[in-house]
Amino acid sequence: MTTVSPDDSSPSTLTSLTFDDLTPGQSASLSRTLTQADLDLFATVSGNIDPSHFADPPAGTTLFPKAIGHGMWSASLISGVLGTRLPGPGTVYLAQDLRFRAPVTLGDTITASVTVREKRTERKTVVFECLCTNQNGVTVVSGTAEVIAPATHASVAAQALPGLQMIRHDRQAALLARCAGLPALPTAVIHPCDGPALQGAVEAAQRGLIEPILVGPSLLIAATAKALGLDISAFRLVEAANGAAAAATGVALVRAGEARAVMKGALHTDELMAAVVKRDGGLRTAGRISHVFLMTVPTYPKPLLITDAVVNIAPSLEDKVHIVQNAIDLARILGVETPKVAILSAVETINPKISSTVDAAALCKMAQRGQIRGGLLDGPLAFDNAISAEAAKTKGIVSEVAGQADILLVPDLESGNMLAKQLSFLAHADAAGIVLGTSAPVMLTSRADNLAARLASCALAVLIDAASRPRSTVLAAE
Repeated sequence: MTTVSPDDSSPSTLTSLTFDDLTPGQSASLSRTLTQADLDLFATVSGNIDPSHFADPPAGTTLFPKAIGHGMWSASLISGVLGTRLPGPGTVYLAQDLRFRAPVTLGDTITASVTVREKRTERKTVVFECLCTNQNGVTVVSGTAEVIAPATHASVAAQALPGLQMIRHDRQAALLARCAGLPALPTAVIHPCDGPALQGAVEAAQRGLIEPILVGPSLLIAATAKALGLDISAFRLVEAANGAAAAATGVALVRAGEARAVMKGALHTDELMAAVVKRDGGLRTAGRISHVFLMTVPTYPKPLLITDAVVNIAPSLEDKVHIVQNAIDLARILGVETPKVAILSAVETINPKISSTVDAAALCKMAQRGQIRGGLLDGPLAFDNAISAEAAKTKGIVSEVAGQADILLVPDLESGNMLAKQLSFLAHADAAGIVLGTSAPVMLTSRADNLAARLASCALAVLIDAASRPRSTVLAAE
């Protein structure tokens, strides 16, 4: 997330000059530095998303190796001078004739100047010479502008501008980048019979994340691909009559070694998980199966793991030991050396009437005794203390975890599911989902998930699979 503050250099009071006040040679100017926020805002407002205006434009798409400012961004500075400096408030912009002489790159400071060139008494209009130069004195824009000067003098307080927060959705790119060089993961895609599910599998294959094995009604899958214009001719199709049959078949493919991961398509979660958790023929291990959401929250400085919001409805203390260990192991795979685990409850003190606070105390002691390994645990912590050091300080909480949590262990499925969806829909977080504690990664995406979430879930599965295999095996596969 980028925060944009109002420009403190703007005048607090705006004063206008009338037609009669203006004389040839009068001039005014303002300066602005082009930032990434300017590029993003201008692209958003104008709809101009030409690659040349973004950092690291794709090769061959632009004449310029670096991002350049929109030409009209510089031109808008001219409008700013006319409307706030000379002639000032009440100016009506009639016409302009501008030439764009040189590119403006990130970090350039542009000074826009206007100079009265001609007064036309018949219409009470004024023609200005316009010039924009960069910090090196190079002219980037030149030309003229014609305005109607204000009819009367005015002195008004400048409009107070709000601070803006721009939410970006590109932080998952770092997760995808971690998969570079790793072999594509053979994946049973279960019942990919709608657009999002099939498109996610195809896109993941194109990015080298997975090798899809499409499991489901082949005629319906083919019809879906045709309707979307997707080429699935290179993918293996395995026939299964419906969602439940596809789930059973996909799990069987993993057990047979033909696939190393499972990806949820257009079926209900309980249909897929019923096949995954079967004691005979499923993907169970000695550990407890649990789910982790990897959330990239624009207002939080690092990825946040939330567990368990999908699989375990009302986990016992014993269940929570496995759930938190699964999450710690995943965080370490993602490069967090010592994950900080905040054990959430409604309060920060142990209250025997609130079982989650008692569980939190027990988990912390178990971690101290080595029964939970690789992480730093603290709890009970309320949500505000877990993610805000300031909130923890206000409440007098001294903790190495508070305000710095990498993992949020929720009390139960209901609270975790609501928390994850609140972050997604109110805080604009991006989410990826993965099932842990199974013999192979299970990508448990929601039917409402967008393409980015599906790709991020694939990336998690690839990294988990690579971590589970000997390094020599991974290198051989490459």
